[in-house]
Amino acid sequence: MIQPTPATMEPPVLPGETKTVFGVADIVVVVLYFVFVLAVGIWSSIRASRGTIGGYFLAGRSMTWWPIGASLMSSNVGSGLLVGLAGTGAAGGLAVGGFEWNATWALLALGWVFVPVYIAAGVVTMPEYLQKRFGGQRIQIYMSVLSLILYIFTKISTDIFSGALFIQISLGWNLYLSTVVLLAVTAVYTIAGGLTAVIYTDALQTLIMVLGALVLMFIGFEKVGWYEGLKEKYNTAIPKVIVPNTTCHLPREDAFHLFRDPVTGDIPWPGLIFGLSVLALWCWCTDQVIVQRSLSAKNLSHAKGGSVLGGYLKIFPMFFIVMPGMISRALFPDEVGCVDPSICRKICGAAVGCSNIAYPKLVVELMPDGLRGLMIAVMMAALMSSLTSIFNSSSTLFVIDIWQRIRKNASEQELMIVGRVFILILVVISILWIPIIQSANSGKLFDYIQSITSYLAPPITALFILAIFCKRINEPGAFWGLVFGLAIGLIRMIIEFIYSAPSCGEEDRRPAVLKDLHYLYFALILCVLTTIVIVLISLCTPPIPEEKLARLTWWTRHKKSPDIDLTNYKSESAQMNLANGEHDLVESADACSKEDAEPKPPCWKTLYLWFCGLSPSPTSTLSQEEKAALERRLTSIEEKPLWKTVCNVNALLLLTINVFLWGYFG
Repeated sequence: MIQPTPATMEPPVLPGETKTVFGVADIVVVVLYFVFVLAVGIWSSIRASRGTIGGYFLAGRSMTWWPIGASLMSSNVGSGLLVGLAGTGAAGGLAVGGFEWNATWALLALGWVFVPVYIAAGVVTMPEYLQKRFGGQRIQIYMSVLSLILYIFTKISTDIFSGALFIQISLGWNLYLSTVVLLAVTAVYTIAGGLTAVIYTDALQTLIMVLGALVLMFIGFEKVGWYEGLKEKYNTAIPKVIVPNTTCHLPREDAFHLFRDPVTGDIPWPGLIFGLSVLALWCWCTDQVIVQRSLSAKNLSHAKGGSVLGGYLKIFPMFFIVMPGMISRALFPDEVGCVDPSICRKICGAAVGCSNIAYPKLVVELMPDGLRGLMIAVMMAALMSSLTSIFNSSSTLFVIDIWQRIRKNASEQELMIVGRVFILILVVISILWIPIIQSANSGKLFDYIQSITSYLAPPITALFILAIFCKRINEPGAFWGLVFGLAIGLIRMIIEFIYSAPSCGEEDRRPAVLKDLHYLYFALILCVLTTIVIVLISLCTPPIPEEKLARLTWWTRHKKSPDIDLTNYKSESAQMNLANGEHDLVESADACSKEDAEPKPPCWKTLYLWFCGLSPSPTSTLSQEEKAALERRLTSIEEKPLWKTVCNVNALLLLTINVFLWGYFG
């Protein structure tokens, strides 16, 4: 971080070396933007059904393909990705863009393979799917707890750190003040609006983020002389102060190639294609934050359409995030490309390098007044949208998978309130986590996110693929496979935290398992090992009876399930939970006539009920036939032939473009 100066300075002037005035136009734009976002959030939450679990957590299963596609993109492209991708691009060139292009395949797998099974199984969360597929409680609880750990380590913490870094470089505010304000606004509209608010504001923020980033990309390319100029300037972007007798200050020779040497490359090509696919399948096909988006689709065709749109959108980050990161290094080699530990510490507070500041630096230096404000508003919005997605999904996981275990007879009202309180607890943990990230400020934020993921996620990928495609897998195999995979991943992760990466000129004293085994290779090996353990233990224990697997695997997704399993789950929750002293239809009709006579609740109570998504009037319940019809509609994977064809053709087109890009930049 830049060194602060005495407090007598005028507030808009940035601390430290860069004197960028944050103009009146910028401030006006930021304020207007946030008012607008809150208005959209409140409007969509008034429209939405927030009083039931299905409404608050799955947007009432009513979303069309375009908000789903935009939301898939934006809940993934948070500020952590903007700062991290651009930073790794600045440090090592194009190869990190392959992380984005790999997502296309995983997104199509989501729409064509995973979502049909999830919809047929009629589930809300991923642990709930595993519970239906394998039975037993332990896998579900393991998954919920692991997901929450992953969210805190890889998503919440890094997003907050990068958002705070951005505010600090651009506004010179205090890190904590800006973060607290930001989290407060985010929490208010997540808590009040549920998923509909998240999906609508996501669609809007993705649009503005992409347009702003495109403008910045054109300004940047114009400054360096387009792609040819970037090649020339990037390869000569060397800081003035270097560490003698080392090569850290030189840009990589293979900076403009995606496919790098399998042994010496910083992102080796077999890792980029195979190891990364393991992480991509975890992220796009089994991760609650992403899958929840697709499960809120009206029907399967809309879910597929959302996947295709998301795949097209994932083509762009290479051009508007990774390349601008490289442009930033070409234009500011002394700051972004610094190698001398003492100088780096002055510039950004991290001895290992300052590549993380590449994107914020570019925004602050190149954007014109007004647009700079918009870009900063969008970065904050990006941070908010990814945090909102995570807060919403974490509270879903906690309420449905953990709280309902502890309190079997919890009412709908209690579940809605617990979900909201849990979000507040997450916000507090996130704020306490900031100093830890500041000190664990590893050179490349993006690499930190990916390496943690590659230690914890591969066993889950292995399990989901086997659960969907292999009917022979059973509960003991699945559980012990997960435990085995987690143990190995944690060992590697702890070693990683004990031995930090050396600064420029220092000798690398890390053990060979860290130094020579790239984390993408590790992810692939861990996935294969877990698969072997799961299969072996499953073969040694009795199989799950065939009839119990109806609608739960790829091969049985069209089978009629003999009887809907409502034993552990209150599906559209309290509507099906007659034990809550709710009345049947006759009595509720009665209640409606009495209701006119009842006095209206006081204003504060009305507001409280609205905030918690609870209706003051008693809810009418459904008859057995209506329940069955609702269940059939929610678990239908029928598609109209025309739309099925449209989706398939678009998917093929998307894959063709993807393969062409890999070939061209390879």
